[in-house]
Amino acid sequence: MKEYQFQTKVEWTGNTGSGTFDARSYDRSHTISVPNKKQIIEASSSSFFRGDESKLNPQELFLSAIASCHLMWYLQYCAENGVIVLEYQDHAEATIEEFENGGGKFKSVLLKPQVIVSEKSMIPLAIELHKTLGEKCFIANSCNFPIYCEPIINVEE
Repeated sequence: MKEYQFQTKVEWTGNTGSGTFDARSYDRSHTISVPNKKQIIEASSSSFFRGDESKLNPQELFLSAIASCHLMWYLQYCAENGVIVLEYQDHAEATIEEFENGGGKFKSVLLKPQVIVSEKSMIPLAIELHKTLGEKCFIANSCNFPIYCEPIINVEE
């Protein structure tokens, strides 16, 4: 079995002068970066939890990771099986539930990929390949909630 390591740096940038004096005294802003990569993500908590709505939040990033991993495996499966994908968009959705104690968890994810393939004959297999991705997707295999997929496959016009 192979193992891989990943690193990330998360740095809180929301100290407004009094640190975490109380729950309303600080900003939830933080940055996310990865060694040797140029991108820096400005993040916050969700506006549901006193965060900055203009910044990405952990829930959106986690949902994006699920959808992105699905995309990468889907493209691989299509390439291996002769399905030529020309376009791919996913408008993924997540439902989380909050517990009485303030904690919570993801309840479910719905992936809604819209795919354009090069030939009409590819549509049945293009739909079927979405169903087998959970076998290999690292992110999906790490989740303890259902991930549903409702693909829409069309042909290039």
